[in-house]
Amino acid sequence: MAHQIPEDGTLLPLMEEFYTIQGEGFNTGKAAYFIRLGGCDVGCHWCDVKESWDAELHPLTLSDDIAAKADTFPGRAVVVTGGEPLIYNLDYLTKKLQDKGILTFIETSGAYPLSGSWDWICLSPKKFKAPRPDIAPFANELKVIVFNKSDFEWAEKYAEMVGPNCKLYLQPEWSKASTVTPLIIEYVMANPKWEISLQTHKFLNIP
Repeated sequence: MAHQIPEDGTLLPLMEEFYTIQGEGFNTGKAAYFIRLGGCDVGCHWCDVKESWDAELHPLTLSDDIAAKADTFPGRAVVVTGGEPLIYNLDYLTKKLQDKGILTFIETSGAYPLSGSWDWICLSPKKFKAPRPDIAPFANELKVIVFNKSDFEWAEKYAEMVGPNCKLYLQPEWSKASTVTPLIIEYVMANPKWEISLQTHKFLNIP
């Protein structure tokens, strides 16, 4: 039977939740509680959590319970990721988290309308399903995964859409890192508005 996910966001398909160290982007190195929601139709062929794509595989979980569990950890920051978390209305979940004094971060491709109240929005646009232009101005961080040389031009397109204080990151796609990292180093030295993001959690061997 298909999930009936309520539009008010009181139940969400929870794939996994874990306490770890944020591995990439601006908040690298900080303790954070990750909430990974199931469901995604963006379809990146290099996605490292393809099991997140089908929301039906993941149990509908009370947002109250998700927030209560997050509240038991010393790190007062939650990263909501996926899948593509903005498929769902996240207003209720983020209110519950913020009521408990927890900072709310999101990782999104921007392919769906923005919901939720966020302390930090990481926009990571994907070619497979382009982000909505109305999300870009709200991004605190733009993180573009570089898979091949054409991704630099694509990254610049989105850099023009975000606000002037948005942090700009280029991140090598893990399986192509040996090929694209030297290109990224060269690009950032020539275009210093960009910074390099690495998936440090993979070097640290943590989730």
